[in-house]
Amino acid sequence: MSGARVLVGTRKGAFVLTSDGKRETWEVSGPHFGGWEIYHVKGSPVDPNRIYASQSSGWFGQIIQRSDDGGKTWTAAGKDFVYDGTPGTHQWYDGTQHPWEFKRVWHLEPSLTDPDTVYAGIEDAAMFRTTDGAATWHELPGLRNHGKGHLWQPGAGGMCLHTIVLDPTNPERMYIAISAAGAFRTDDGGQTWKPINQGLQSPYTLPDPDAEVGHCVHRIAMHPARPDTLFMQKHWDVMRSDDAGDSWREISGNLPSDFGFPIAVHAHEPETVYVVPIKSDSEHYPPEGKLRVYRSRTGGEEWEPLTQGLPQSDCYVNVLRDAMAVDSLDECGIYFGTTGGQVYGSRDGGDTWDAIVHDLPAVLSVEVQTLP
Repeated sequence: MSGARVLVGTRKGAFVLTSDGKRETWEVSGPHFGGWEIYHVKGSPVDPNRIYASQSSGWFGQIIQRSDDGGKTWTAAGKDFVYDGTPGTHQWYDGTQHPWEFKRVWHLEPSLTDPDTVYAGIEDAAMFRTTDGAATWHELPGLRNHGKGHLWQPGAGGMCLHTIVLDPTNPERMYIAISAAGAFRTDDGGQTWKPINQGLQSPYTLPDPDAEVGHCVHRIAMHPARPDTLFMQKHWDVMRSDDAGDSWREISGNLPSDFGFPIAVHAHEPETVYVVPIKSDSEHYPPEGKLRVYRSRTGGEEWEPLTQGLPQSDCYVNVLRDAMAVDSLDECGIYFGTTGGQVYGSRDGGDTWDAIVHDLPAVLSVEVQTLP
């Protein structure tokens, strides 16, 4: 029977949650790298045994970890990311005499076809790629050399490249999001990048309504069957594009707040979208203290609250941008983790929820591998 492996990155280690196709009981493994910040853990979609993790420390810098056995054992990789001895910094050696310092790897995105190829988004914003299973890394310099890169500004969490979306129908096309610069697309494998922010509005920080860059995008999601349709959770506003990001329109509709961080799309229903609203950009907790996932079955035209099994009073946790994911089992499972250390799962597309595990460190990321 097929199953699911939920990969959880937290402030103090990584956890691996495994279940069969029924997803009723879960085996919990961890903490792996206990005490270290694990910003992101993600498995290869083509090799169920391959997992990559971004291990970060304010003192020792950045390490990439790799597992070839489903998270049982790990090997440190990434010889081009070198710690220079300065707490909280890391260096990328690109052959020059002046290595470039950066802070951490926020997001790892394994290739859809090759388990040894992985893309990495980092802070300060840049993009890297490995083709040898994380042994060596090479920057895709076209992004950092973008003509308006000097206008990028850090969001509250830093100037981070936190989202990478690969087009399953076109290996040369990728989408990324940077806080606070906006969304970008490449159609040539990362050599050049185009801002795709038309229709985004950020009146408090960008008085120019036609500003190409400078928007604080929190997350982008896509259904693989419709790669030209994108959904976005922005710093205020939930957005949709049906032309590969060339233009966007707001779909916040009847949400109680249009501020939030994650957004996800149902594995089998391209018009079914999930968000987790929080009260505001200064109050990072659910409106009214009620933890509610909101689902739209109409691509954002109407939203419904999903509450069964979730705390509906005195709940003041947050759900971060990388902390929601879906599996691809016959009845799609939805998963999310909170800054309070809970990981919730739904076996029925969001109708009901169970706490798979609780009392973890604050959850930074949740990803899922569907197991054969």
